[in-house]
Amino acid sequence: MKLVNLSDQDLVSIYIKGNEGALEELINRHRSRIFSYIFITIKNQSLAEDFFQDTFIKVIKTLKSGRYNEEGKFLPWVMRIAHNLMIDYFRKQKKFRKVSPVSRDNEDFEIFSTIGYDELNMEQRMVKDQLRNDMKELLERLPEEQKQVVKLRHYYDMSFKEISDFTNVSINTALGRMRYAIINLRKMADEKGVTLEM
Repeated sequence: MKLVNLSDQDLVSIYIKGNEGALEELINRHRSRIFSYIFITIKNQSLAEDFFQDTFIKVIKTLKSGRYNEEGKFLPWVMRIAHNLMIDYFRKQKKFRKVSPVSRDNEDFEIFSTIGYDELNMEQRMVKDQLRNDMKELLERLPEEQKQVVKLRHYYDMSFKEISDFTNVSINTALGRMRYAIINLRKMADEKGVTLEM
């Protein structure tokens, strides 16, 4: 059977048994989302590449030592490793920054909403940019737990199962936080006279 057709868990198992290609398939499969998550947090290309490498060095060490037991949860497990490495780094730098969907040049770096942007005319772009700024401002006013779920869902394209694994809460709790976040965003948008749709 081709490696590309195997589940993450199967790939982990055969990698532990000595198949190096299985790790390569896992990295290729999840590279984009893991690197995007790191880059959006760090806002520095070369530093993000270092963190990506460090993350997988830790992944390899953990797998080879036989300490991996996150059955069926490979991606959230790797994201947690990356997250913890970045927190440690910022603590050492004494300038821990919160995860933010804003790039170095202070323009939005929203991976999953940039598609089609070039096809908009100038007026549509201005409206979309204003919408994005309004949305970002409202999002920052949400309670931390609700804000986190919205960001993980929309900026990092994580499923609610992945979010529940990543944040160590049940899927129902993650769904509940998203529901309250949407209710709160709509309420704040109404109060400010802001539209959330283009």
